[in-house]
Amino acid sequence: MKEFSFSVFPNENFLDLRLFQYGWEQCAPLHSFGPFVRNHFLFHYVISGRGQLNADGPDGVTRYYELEAGQGFLICPGLVNTYFADQHDPWKYTWLEFGGLRAEEFLSAAGLGPSQPIYRPKSAALAEPVRDAMLYIADHSSASTLCLIGHLCLFLDALIQSSSTRRGVRTSRLQDFYIQEAVTFMEHNYQRELSVEEIADVCKLNRSYFSKLFRETMGCPPQEFLIRLRLSRAAELMKTTKSSIGDISAACGYPNQLHFSRAFKKRYGVPPREWRLQNKAGSGGAAE
Repeated sequence: MKEFSFSVFPNENFLDLRLFQYGWEQCAPLHSFGPFVRNHFLFHYVISGRGQLNADGPDGVTRYYELEAGQGFLICPGLVNTYFADQHDPWKYTWLEFGGLRAEEFLSAAGLGPSQPIYRPKSAALAEPVRDAMLYIADHSSASTLCLIGHLCLFLDALIQSSSTRRGVRTSRLQDFYIQEAVTFMEHNYQRELSVEEIADVCKLNRSYFSKLFRETMGCPPQEFLIRLRLSRAAELMKTTKSSIGDISAACGYPNQLHFSRAFKKRYGVPPREWRLQNKAGSGGAAE
């Protein structure tokens, strides 16, 4: 009997919200994960059973939370967390790892964050759309990227509407505008060599301040985001066109095909040619 499902989201062209990986698992008694630090937000919804979360708060103090079916917990970037299943009634949960310009804003609207990582719904009925949206994503890894991002939006809306700690949505920040400008510039120029200094200059920001701002907002340094962007574009072209690997490599900012192959394998776990065979358009296979 299948007790685990895991998938990686292959497309990184979304700015407001970005999906990284997702799945569900029926855990064995006392099954644990951590201590671990995430680079993005990771939300778990408990479908059945019980478990415990040990989470470091922004003050550095570790707090312990008991959770049961119908509740959820948020793991925030940069904080140490450990969680494990109950010995007698181990939990089954589904999870989403996500980020983006507005991810923190939407989570804050649900009253969730480093100081309050536990999701408790106003009622069991209101929690059902949260669970259903998450399971749809977990069980439809071959769906289109727009479809999965759409269900990520539905999940966040259901989370906000159902949360017993719900707050008002705040307005966008000026720093989001700067990052939007930077990402747009990278999207239009990723085919050629780009430096952090050039990208920062487009935003009229100091290089070090820009790098700090970008990492805080996007969860990774500008150069790492640029690599992900190039490889994501390459994956799309390999899946949807018949262009050669060499042509795709050059079109995505890698004039040296060997360097491209090494970067691609590091990111996706397999060489470009193998990935292409596994992810032909219309094959129905899940992309990694």
